[in-house]
Amino acid sequence: MATIQPQPRIKKEISELSALFEISQVLDRSLELRDVAEPVLDVLAEHLGMSHGTLTLVNRETGEIAIEAAHGLSASQRERGRYHPGEGVTGKVVETGQAVVVPRISDEAEFLDRTGARKQLRKEDVSFICVPIKLENRVIGALSVDRLFGDSVSLSEDVRLLSIVASLVAQAVRLRQRVQEERARLMEDNTRLRDELKDRFRPDNIVGNSKPMQAVYDLIGQVCRSDTTVLIRGESGTGKELVAHAVHYNSRRAAKPFVKVNCAALPESIVESELFGHERGAFTGAINARKGRFELAHGGTIFLDEIGDLTAATQIKLLRVLQEREFERVGSVETLKVDVRVIAATNRDLEAMIEEGTFRQDLYYRLNVFPIHVPPLRERREDILLLADFFAEKYGKANQKPVRRISTPAIDMLMSYHWPGNVRELENCIERAVLLSEDDVVHGHLLPPTLQTAEASNTAYSGMLQTTLDTVECELIIEALKSARGNKAKAARALGISERLMGLRVQKHGIDPRRFRTPG
Repeated sequence: MATIQPQPRIKKEISELSALFEISQVLDRSLELRDVAEPVLDVLAEHLGMSHGTLTLVNRETGEIAIEAAHGLSASQRERGRYHPGEGVTGKVVETGQAVVVPRISDEAEFLDRTGARKQLRKEDVSFICVPIKLENRVIGALSVDRLFGDSVSLSEDVRLLSIVASLVAQAVRLRQRVQEERARLMEDNTRLRDELKDRFRPDNIVGNSKPMQAVYDLIGQVCRSDTTVLIRGESGTGKELVAHAVHYNSRRAAKPFVKVNCAALPESIVESELFGHERGAFTGAINARKGRFELAHGGTIFLDEIGDLTAATQIKLLRVLQEREFERVGSVETLKVDVRVIAATNRDLEAMIEEGTFRQDLYYRLNVFPIHVPPLRERREDILLLADFFAEKYGKANQKPVRRISTPAIDMLMSYHWPGNVRELENCIERAVLLSEDDVVHGHLLPPTLQTAEASNTAYSGMLQTTLDTVECELIIEALKSARGNKAKAARALGISERLMGLRVQKHGIDPRRFRTPG
């Protein structure tokens, strides 16, 4: 039986459809034209058999036409390929918005060969096709190819194919512009919001214009004018200290000291001395009298970070300061009066600590006069790009490595990550990526392994279902035990299961709850 072979025209149409499908897939990979322009030209080279190809764009500020991407040209040849509207064939296409076909470049006086790429070729054997790239009614660039001249070559069909590709490129440019406009709008909204809140707190301290952050700004504006005690709640890394700064520097105490104390970092043996000071000879090593942090903050604000880590004895003395605004130095009987505003912060569950007896209820009520909750980054995802841009600019300047953009794959990774370390973790990730960048771009592969997706790292999981379920169950139980400080009953309640079932699951996975208990 004879095999029916496709007609040459059908073959060409199939090839064109295949090329257009492949080009559309390439354009979908990234919103950045520079990331996809050269792959598009590579596809055209494969399907058209072209020797050279260029995608040129018009600089809207200077009007100059320059090569954005090329196939078959060296870096120096690309740099030489610059034109003004009306200059050469490319300039004529941009000026008129009409495609130009040059069957033999040796017969065309306007063909400048400014790149010098055809010096090694017989110009009578080279055809040149150039089509405009239009965005609405405006020509924004041109797409051109070289191919060997031949009687069997249909240049008109090539023009039709290139015109379709130019239209696809124009749509990609339009989408990129919309994304840039949206980013600019977000930045403008953020700037406007900062300006509106300028008389309420220092806008340079905090980045974000999401709804949860606007609620924080409103609370700051309400409390900063008073001397009310403020308790800032939120997970680690959310920016609680920045909120404390904003409250202090917009209060009437702004010109007075702002003293910070990390309660978790102070050893138990010296925490009282650090807070309230000591007299000479009060304990071994006390060679001279020393003022404490409360005394140093007189007239201003003291910021007690990680307040939930204070010892029971220190909590009692702090309660007296909050109630009476007086204290004694260690080793002294003289009572000192102090005028100080207290701002405290914690990432601990103080209510649970009260139930457990590790935090005083009366101190809690003294501190929790005006609570401000700083939302975790996963609840303000619209701020992630603003923060990433801010940190990229900050560390780019600090390291003399200006960052021009964050790539689309990197943006996807930033937006899909759950950010357990919140803004602090995001800042560290961007700082690392800026330091590793070699082309002024934050790429996805420069981000830490924790942000890498299975697709990007080629590590897609293919395990059995039961194994996966056991792994997830084990992780959930461990996380619940961590939060409950090893208390199985409390962890069971958090997971919504019975204590008996919790015991069975702990035994099944070989988990030792004792390793999660807090030493005390």
